[in-house]
Amino acid sequence: MTTMTYKGYEAAVEYDEDAELFHGEVMNLRDVVTFQGRSVDDLKSAFQESIEDYLAFCRERGEESEKPFSGKFVVRIDPGLHRELATAARRAGLSLNKYVSKALERVAG
Repeated sequence: MTTMTYKGYEAAVEYDEDAELFHGEVMNLRDVVTFQGRSVDDLKSAFQESIEDYLAFCRERGEESEKPFSGKFVVRIDPGLHRELATAARRAGLSLNKYVSKALERVAG
C-alpha cells in the first residue's frame, strides 16, 4: 500500500488503471475524507485540499478535528504479565505507562 502524509494525517493511495486515476482515503478517522487526481502532483494537491477542507469544516461546526491517533489505546493482557510488568516498572522507577511505552519504542525501532 502506498501512503501519503500531511499535517499528521495519513492516507492510503491506489491507482485505478481503468479510470486512469489516483484515488486516496485518509486513514484512522471516523469521518470519510477522500481525494483523487490524474497525476502525482494533482493527487498531492487534492490530498492537502481535502485535509484543509476537513479542518475548516470542523471549525465551522465548532467541533475539534479528530487527530489520527490520540496516543492512548487499550491492550488486554494476561493478569500475570500485567503483574510482572508493573513490578518491573516499579523496580525501574517508572510508571507502568512509561515502562510499556519505552518497551514498545524499542520493538518499533
